[in-house]
Amino acid sequence: MKLSQVKASLTGLDNVEFQLENGKYVPEHFHVTEVGLVTKRFIDCGGTVRNENAISFQLWDANDYEHRLKPAKLLSIIKLSEEVLKLEDLDVEVEYQGDTIGRYELDFNGKQFILKTKTTACLATDACGVTDTKQKLSLNVLGKAACSPNSGCC
Repeated sequence: MKLSQVKASLTGLDNVEFQLENGKYVPEHFHVTEVGLVTKRFIDCGGTVRNENAISFQLWDANDYEHRLKPAKLLSIIKLSEEVLKLEDLDVEVEYQGDTIGRYELDFNGKQFILKTKTTACLATDACGVTDTKQKLSLNVLGKAACSPNSGCC
C-alpha cells in the first residue's frame, strides 16, 4: 500500500485500527513512534546490486490504556514526515512487536489497516537453479519402486 493510499484511507475513518492477518488486533492504545524512510542496498545471490526504498511506520503499545491515535493526528505525523524527510509515494511497511519485531506489508479493508505477513524469496532464481514449478506426478502412476532412493521423487 502506497503512502498516498494510507492518507486517502485515513480521511474517511473515525478511528485508526490495525489488525493482523490472523484476526488479532493491535491494542487500540498503540502509538506510531516512528515514520521513516528505509533504504536497503544489497546484492542478491546472483551478483545483482539492488536498491529498495520503503516508508516505515513503527507501532508500539505502552501501558497508557486511554491513549487513542485519531486519523487527523496520524495524518499530521505523516505530513511532517513528508516535509522533513522528503518522502515520496512509496510502499508503507509496518514494524510491530509480537514475539519479536515483525515487518509487515500494509493493506486496507475499508475499515481497518491489515498487517500482512511478509515473506522471503530468491531474487536470482536463474542463478540458483531454483524453479517456480514443481514436478507434477500422478499418484496412480507411482508405484512402490517409484520412490526408491534414485527415483527422483524425494
